[in-house]
Amino acid sequence: LHMGKTMKEDLTVVAKYINKLYPPEFNVFSIYAELYHNYFASQAKKSAESQLEDKDIYLLLSWVHNFYPKEMRKDHALAMELDKVKLGSLLPSSLSKELENKYLDSEEVTVKNSLSRCLDKEIQRWKEDKEPEKLNGHFQSELLGIFVIQSIYSSQKRAEDISKAVGEELSHRLLRELPAFLRSYRDAFEDFKEKSKKHRYYKPILIANINNCWNFR
Repeated sequence: LHMGKTMKEDLTVVAKYINKLYPPEFNVFSIYAELYHNYFASQAKKSAESQLEDKDIYLLLSWVHNFYPKEMRKDHALAMELDKVKLGSLLPSSLSKELENKYLDSEEVTVKNSLSRCLDKEIQRWKEDKEPEKLNGHFQSELLGIFVIQSIYSSQKRAEDISKAVGEELSHRLLRELPAFLRSYRDAFEDFKEKSKKHRYYKPILIANINNCWNFR
């Protein structure tokens, strides 16, 4: 953040004031921009090659795909001059791809584990002597129906915020995870139907789970 702010502010000064003090053939702005970019890129590469936590990988990818090319380099005071310089990306494409794969693998596992824990909680609630919650006057599991959908949606949205390609790849992966989750849900529900017919709230629980189907569709 400090490097990005410094680079943006300093290059703005160069573009507005310093550039016009030199003959055009000196390419003063280009020299400043390239030096700042090369240093920024070297620090990004150094970070990418270290042991990063998942949140750090996400932040670094956000800089590579979004903050740097879209917010910094497209700033109204800099865009025209920077378009002439052709600075390139903060990271080599191979290293950027490696980070993207790490992020996608981690996010896929996170969502999968989150859905599994959610189903475990729901199964536990079926065993309790408690009537299911009502949503808009109908029995429904807010935990299962809404939480699962929000988990998948928010994960997709975060990935799309990095780049369209990363978002599409995660969506493709999660489309494999959702049917697997739904099969586990169906099997658990069938087991409950068979073994819990004497449950005090058997019928409301059945209705709540049937109503969940509309959300999942």
